[in-house]
Amino acid sequence: MAAILTSLRNTVIAGFVLALVLLLMFINWGGTLDYNFWAFFIRWLHVGSGVMWIGLLWYFNFVQIPNMPKIPDEQKPAIGKVIAPAALFWFRWGAMATIVFGIILAHMNGYLLDAYTLGALNGFEVHKDIAIGIGMWLGTIMWFNVWFVIWPNQKIALGIVDAPADAKPKAARTAMLFSRTNTLLSIPMLFAMVSAQNIY
Repeated sequence: MAAILTSLRNTVIAGFVLALVLLLMFINWGGTLDYNFWAFFIRWLHVGSGVMWIGLLWYFNFVQIPNMPKIPDEQKPAIGKVIAPAALFWFRWGAMATIVFGIILAHMNGYLLDAYTLGALNGFEVHKDIAIGIGMWLGTIMWFNVWFVIWPNQKIALGIVDAPADAKPKAARTAMLFSRTNTLLSIPMLFAMVSAQNIY
């Protein structure tokens, strides 16, 4: 067991093997790999990607940013040169996977346009379309912030790209403010999406 748990790669592989066991159980119980299964599978990928994305968003905002002032200056380069770039890699690709799988899922289930128009195509009468649409728009705004504001500014702040030294503090502040914006939006986004699946 230690050989599995001491390696992240082995741990992740073991997790997928256990998921495969669950899939084989589903098939053994008479389940089929039909449309409903594939819709579930895309939702599973969407949720898993979202956990990676929002988990790292909350890590940045609840752990890293508030505690950076407490870290001695000589130790800060370890965060900026090692931890933050790795976390930002999974953060931005988690965001990309979340939105891609979310759009595929909405298309598969036939509500993509209804949701993105906030129910306008149905006279604003289908509350579920409005709820999931609000969640999808908030998620889309958050995805945009990650790829087109947070990541470009983090590259400057962390010195991943060449920029004047005086640009780094401004870039760091911009990245932080948009990260906080995404944290703010993540709360109603999750409420809208979960409510669309459970109370409408």
